[in-house]
Amino acid sequence: MKNKLELPKDGIAGLKENFSSDAVSGFIVFLLALPLSLGIAKASDFPPIMGLLTAIVGGIVVSIFSGSRLTIKGPAAGLIVIVAGAVAEFGKGDNVLGWHLALGAMVVAGLVQILFGVFKLGKLMDFFPLSAVHGMLAAIGLIIIGKQIPVFLHTSVSTKGKGPLELFASIPEFVSHLDPKATVIGVVSLAIMMGWPFIKNPIIKKIPAPLVVLALAIPAELYMNFQTIAPDALVKIGSLADNIKLNASFEGLNESGIFIKFVIMFALVGSLESLLTVKAMDMLDPYKRKSDANKDLIATGIGNTVVAFLGGLPMISEVARSSANIANGAKTRWANFFHGFFILLFVLIAAKLIELIPNTALAAMLITVGIKLTHPKEFIHTFQKGKEQLLIFLVTIIFTLVEDLLVGIAAGILTEILVNVFNGKPLRAIFSAPTSVSSTDDAYLIEISDAAVFTNYLGIKRKLESIPYGFKVTIDLSKTHRSEEHTS
Repeated sequence: MKNKLELPKDGIAGLKENFSSDAVSGFIVFLLALPLSLGIAKASDFPPIMGLLTAIVGGIVVSIFSGSRLTIKGPAAGLIVIVAGAVAEFGKGDNVLGWHLALGAMVVAGLVQILFGVFKLGKLMDFFPLSAVHGMLAAIGLIIIGKQIPVFLHTSVSTKGKGPLELFASIPEFVSHLDPKATVIGVVSLAIMMGWPFIKNPIIKKIPAPLVVLALAIPAELYMNFQTIAPDALVKIGSLADNIKLNASFEGLNESGIFIKFVIMFALVGSLESLLTVKAMDMLDPYKRKSDANKDLIATGIGNTVVAFLGGLPMISEVARSSANIANGAKTRWANFFHGFFILLFVLIAAKLIELIPNTALAAMLITVGIKLTHPKEFIHTFQKGKEQLLIFLVTIIFTLVEDLLVGIAAGILTEILVNVFNGKPLRAIFSAPTSVSSTDDAYLIEISDAAVFTNYLGIKRKLESIPYGFKVTIDLSKTHRSEEHTS
């Protein structure tokens, strides 16, 4: 193993030096990304091939100039709710029209992401309270589960116009009209996805669970003759060449309220998820390299602008694929490149194999993602931080389920502010904390008065970042108003 101080080279030199490890990791991530990208596109009411287009561009194009070395760019389950919502609201029952108009909002959101990076707003992530962010992700998980249950059961019951709560209320009806053969494949697939993390054998564990699902689901549907008796239960992608054209329409600008709402949601939530992933992957990087969050936002914004014009889903730095990338020995950005390259190669030479995948198997993969996002341990972990944090977490979930993500995250932020005021934090300190910095020969003392909370953290962070590297830093909170709250 390389010495930690011997950093992998970047650029073409890095490709030559780490070709083997990055190509192998990219191939393994490709096996994971292929079915997930298809499933995310279908769940988003986009043509399935467009999920693969996003992964291809995110790998081959964006990897070249991204600001993070080990993240994998591609479509994300966390944006399904926003994408499907945009298609529904713009299309008003016409999914094809809704897709074209949603793409217009995505193009503008991509440009906004570029501006976020240009104006160095990568620090935006620090403004959002973690309990509200985790609440948003838990709500997304619940919505994904609700949307995928009818697909998982291949039910004949219409889900048109049903919100998350209505979908959960309709589960008994979905169950009573399920397709037994397709559901069996879904149940087995879900069991594999949920049970795979518990496997102890290190060799077997390296095989991606989605690949095992496909290895069983495709032969099963061939044996049951789905292509004849249930062709609508299989993925349909068509030709990549036939689908790639300028698909974005900006006629949605005529409905300015809806257009602006979805531009904000795409740009804000997509950027937030990307920044959180970049930060998490920096902590996992064995070489402890620090990513340039602003450069990465610019790269992701460029990728989103390009794919939106062509018809693809929005991309982010995706956490599960990025974690798998690091776990499989990736060294540089070329692993992301190879993941996109292998997807492109597979689409060009083996597209017919993709159309043998049962939709219920893809639904099982997405339900697994939803369960991870909204797992009971998330509620327990938040409660352990404090009752106030659990309140913020639950408020965000409830408002997201009843209204939408934008309202949910706003409700979470407002709740956090009200909790701070209720706990005695001075109003004058909610957005600006008096912070003094003093130093000796080898140490710095940071004294914060009144309050240290998420709304004033950016000002505190600026003071911390002004301290030269290598000095001992002591943060004195003795003059703040304390409570059970854990600041972010």
